[in-house]
Amino acid sequence: MASESAEAKDALNRMHARYGDVSADKAEVIIALGGDGFMLQTLHTFLNHGRPIYGMNFGSIGFLMNEFREEELHERLAAAEPAKVHPLRMTATTRNGEPVHALAFNEVSLLRETRQAAKLRILVDGKVRIPELICDGILISTPAGSTAYNLSAHGPILPIDADLLALTPISAFRPRRWHGALLPHRAHTRFEIMDAGKRPVSAVADDKEVRDVRAVDVAEDRSITMTMLFDQGHSLDERILAEQFVD
Repeated sequence: MASESAEAKDALNRMHARYGDVSADKAEVIIALGGDGFMLQTLHTFLNHGRPIYGMNFGSIGFLMNEFREEELHERLAAAEPAKVHPLRMTATTRNGEPVHALAFNEVSLLRETRQAAKLRILVDGKVRIPELICDGILISTPAGSTAYNLSAHGPILPIDADLLALTPISAFRPRRWHGALLPHRAHTRFEIMDAGKRPVSAVADDKEVRDVRAVDVAEDRSITMTMLFDQGHSLDERILAEQFVD
């Protein structure tokens, strides 16, 4: 598979000519040519196929991808190191009461829709932890997603095999000194939007956005496991570890 970029499509044609191609049902490995966003899209596309995904980078960052090279593809795949990831399952309830379900391999984020700050109540496993958070938003991240939006919001980097989720505020105004929390992977987190009519909030699970929500429930779904493959010596856990020592 390839993203819509001209470079990725050109590489796809060359790889087809060199190695051939089969349908997803017959494939042993899915090869994804694109950036990190395309890797997330590919994970969602092949959710029920049970095939590992090996990405090669044609994006700007490529944290979830391998370096693109046409040569020795079979050898690279044979030596590749797996990283298993589980998605977050989001149920966003809109202001008219409609539930919307989505999965997120990186993070679920809540974002204010207007100039006015959001007001959120945060419950973890049914217990109110923050009665009122005034902020631009908040996100809950998987270990795989902890180096993405979560890191940009000054959240912690999580090792890929950590049984943790990162709960990170985005531009919190009050309480000022709250910088987030580490949650056990089994935690159920509920966000209740206060004054949702005046201060509307959207919920985003990877690339799926739900506007005008009044509550959002998030929990990791360990019944779903996807596998990404990384070149030997450049595993995802090594990349995440190395990211903590970058200037």
